[in-house]
Amino acid sequence: MRKSINITSLFILFFAVNCFAQNNLRDSLITKGINQIYSIKFPEAEKTFNSLKKNFPNDPAGNFFLAMIDWWRILLNTTVEKYDDEFIDKLNFIISMCDSILEKKPDNVNALFFKGGAIGFRGRLRALRFSWLKAADDGRNALPIVEKVLKLDPNNNDAIFGMGIYNYYASILPDKYPILKPFMIFMPSTDKEEGIKQVKRTAEKGKYAKYEANYFLMLIYFSDENKPFLANNYARILTKAFPDNPVFEKWEGRITAKLGNSLRASEIFKDILLKGIEKFMGYGDDITKREAVYYIADRYWKENKIDSSKIFFQNCIDYSAKIDKDKTSGFYINALIYLGMINDVQNNRKAAIEYYNKVLDLDEYKQSHDLAEKYLETPYKK
Repeated sequence: MRKSINITSLFILFFAVNCFAQNNLRDSLITKGINQIYSIKFPEAEKTFNSLKKNFPNDPAGNFFLAMIDWWRILLNTTVEKYDDEFIDKLNFIISMCDSILEKKPDNVNALFFKGGAIGFRGRLRALRFSWLKAADDGRNALPIVEKVLKLDPNNNDAIFGMGIYNYYASILPDKYPILKPFMIFMPSTDKEEGIKQVKRTAEKGKYAKYEANYFLMLIYFSDENKPFLANNYARILTKAFPDNPVFEKWEGRITAKLGNSLRASEIFKDILLKGIEKFMGYGDDITKREAVYYIADRYWKENKIDSSKIFFQNCIDYSAKIDKDKTSGFYINALIYLGMINDVQNNRKAAIEYYNKVLDLDEYKQSHDLAEKYLETPYKK
């Protein structure tokens, strides 16, 4: 009898140790792969998540995080849509995979979590492409899944991120996009401040979505709440953890410029420009270079280094000529105004007038027409 008990105990111990080892392997692969994605090391991340799929073939995690590599390829240059269809196909496969698991085990938290995540990211892409109604529909479908995850696992600090995103954006988007107002009538009431609180919980305690939550807090405080000092805190967290992520680094540069620290902003954008020259992944596209040369030019202007400023503002115009299609960018219009002002400072009045007139030929951007008309009437003096 004692021998039987000992064998049973050994079996239980072996099973527990094996489960612990398996969970450790799974978590270590996911954490490693997530860090590789944010470090823009996509081939390495693919290798890591393919290993995750091989070791855990019935777990949707491997497929989900492989799709996240495509999401970051999209984020590196959101004007390029060549990854969209493949990304959607991968998300739909994940949803189908999770549904197969949930048919047998309706309360499988892992399958619910990744199904909700896949629907949520499909909605994010649709919002990025201004397909607001489809994006809102994805939000509607993802919400009860996230709620169920939290009911089954109240301490899931990653799932609460989905609730936070819903609470915040469902509170502010209908005012920005009135087309959503009729749709939101059928959705649960929201609390913007509770949403921020929930996203902060993930940023502080999240297992997989920690950095994604920090990214959203940065965007929320900068783009929606107009609190750049708070946004900068999250930007610094992200760039410290992932110094070679062009999305994070550009946001830190923009926020720093907004705060009025043009010297620090120019240093950030010089680093970005140098990484583009050295062919760092995600730094070499013309959109990134244009933004970098603009902020570098702005700093040279403030330092009264007129010749250097003129060169970089002209670079900004050259990049804009290649990038801008149907709509003229603010970078282009501002660069024209600055070049007009620079030529006035250099007593090249004829050239200055040409730049101001070019501004008036374009759609107004902020106060561009007022400035152009002002300096056409009276030459700019620095």
